[in-house]
Amino acid sequence: MAAVQLVGHGGLEKLHYRTDVPTPVPQAGEVLIDVAAAGVNNTDINTRIGWYSKAVGGATGEGGADGFDGIDAADAGWSGVALEFPRVQGADCCGRIVGVGDGVDRRRIGERVIVRSMMRSPAGDRPFECWTFGSECDGAFAQYATAPARETHKVDCDWTDAELASIPCAWSTAENLLHRASVGAERVLVTGASGGVGSAAVQLAKRRGAHVVAIASAHKADALRAIGADEVVDRRADLVATVGQDSIDAVVDLVAGPSWPGLLDVLRRGGRYGTAGAIAGPLVELDVRTLYLKDLTLIGCTFQEDEVFENLVSYIERGEIRPLVAKTFALRDIRRAQEEFLAKGFTGKLVLIPPGRTT
Repeated sequence: MAAVQLVGHGGLEKLHYRTDVPTPVPQAGEVLIDVAAAGVNNTDINTRIGWYSKAVGGATGEGGADGFDGIDAADAGWSGVALEFPRVQGADCCGRIVGVGDGVDRRRIGERVIVRSMMRSPAGDRPFECWTFGSECDGAFAQYATAPARETHKVDCDWTDAELASIPCAWSTAENLLHRASVGAERVLVTGASGGVGSAAVQLAKRRGAHVVAIASAHKADALRAIGADEVVDRRADLVATVGQDSIDAVVDLVAGPSWPGLLDVLRRGGRYGTAGAIAGPLVELDVRTLYLKDLTLIGCTFQEDEVFENLVSYIERGEIRPLVAKTFALRDIRRAQEEFLAKGFTGKLVLIPPGRTT
């Protein structure tokens, strides 16, 4: 089959498009998926460049094209363990089940499905432990992929494959941030709001009745208002001066970096801060007095309870959400897709289409 293999940590040259990769065989409890579309995510790039290694202190973009020097491969995977190469990445998978392993009902063959990207079953369902599809196991940057049957969810909707492939990683990350921070009808600030996770968070927060303040480049303001943002703040603006001290109930942060202290300044007393990313840099300055004198809650959000993904599927089937697909690429053009992803000139999701499939 055709697939993209990551052959080691480093730059775009580590992505090898091949047409002679063996088609995977579903093992007991697994399904075989004919992949129709696979989204591009920041975690794919972070994994490729070894950004999760504690030896890296810079932003994703600093090494996104060429990689980082001096990473420690032993902790360069998001879970803190070494990756195995070659690896077929791709956390987002949309397709149809075309085969099943032992113990899986054959009546599932033909289902249109998406795969939960943060998979609990390989980790034994232990709290705060999970695997990422396309990291600890092969993922969706291929014509075919296998996945645990219980992590593979049937979806009934009229969306395109590219739209459905936008959901698993970005939208579950966004929904998990809102779920863990108990966001309701209140003032919510979303950083990196034009990206896949950010644009999902804007829509999902609006679904919960929130007043959404979105941070993004000024030229993306109209697109963000079109998907529900109530206010759009230029990412270069003075956040406290623009938004107001103590004016936000909850922050959904995907950026971190040098501007991070301002996010705590705009939180009200008793406010909540949730994060699932640090594309502007993982090292920030924290004045602990701000944390305790304002009684703030800081929440790291990776592990997802079962209901997060199940709820997303129900939102899709009830027509309550709709992703924004910025552009699609042929799977063989994955390097160009990641270059455009790193350039951040789009709003929504970039999606890869395997050979022989259409959007």
